[in-house]
Amino acid sequence: MIEQRVVPSDGLTDDERTQMRALFAAAWEGGFSQEDWDHAFGGVHVLRRVDGKLVAHGAVAERTLWLDGVPLRAGYLEAVATWPEHQGHGHGSAVVETLDAIIRRDYQLGGLSTGRHPFYERLGWLAWRGPLAVRTAEGDIPTPEESRAIFVLPTPSLPEPDLDATLVCDSRPGDAW
Repeated sequence: MIEQRVVPSDGLTDDERTQMRALFAAAWEGGFSQEDWDHAFGGVHVLRRVDGKLVAHGAVAERTLWLDGVPLRAGYLEAVATWPEHQGHGHGSAVVETLDAIIRRDYQLGGLSTGRHPFYERLGWLAWRGPLAVRTAEGDIPTPEESRAIFVLPTPSLPEPDLDATLVCDSRPGDAW
């Protein structure tokens, strides 16, 4: 039986957090840092289970993204993962589609950083082509190393973002994007 639960971070059980840690370890062999873990909280999670076992997860957290200097309330995807043996069965797509609906309803723009381009493009995400930067107290610092990794999801309030404009993210510990 397939079940899917949408829950705010503060509604996650200890058991769900333990299962999430195991999932992330399997999905990102040694590549999921404490900062990555922290980035996944403060928003809404989608947990997908098959016969009671957590097989896929994704979260959306609120961030500020500046599009050509205009601040936008963005829903940023974090910690999207599917157990390796459950990949290719639609679980990750179902999780992201649920998160996309939340973003389209509650935010001005969706954002994420990924190396899985075809997966997100298939779900309607658009690759960012313009300059990228992170906003710090010292000013905006370009992040050209992130080119080709940043994707956005249009929403009803911003149906056609200018993909060649400058996009700036708020600063945070760990990976800026």
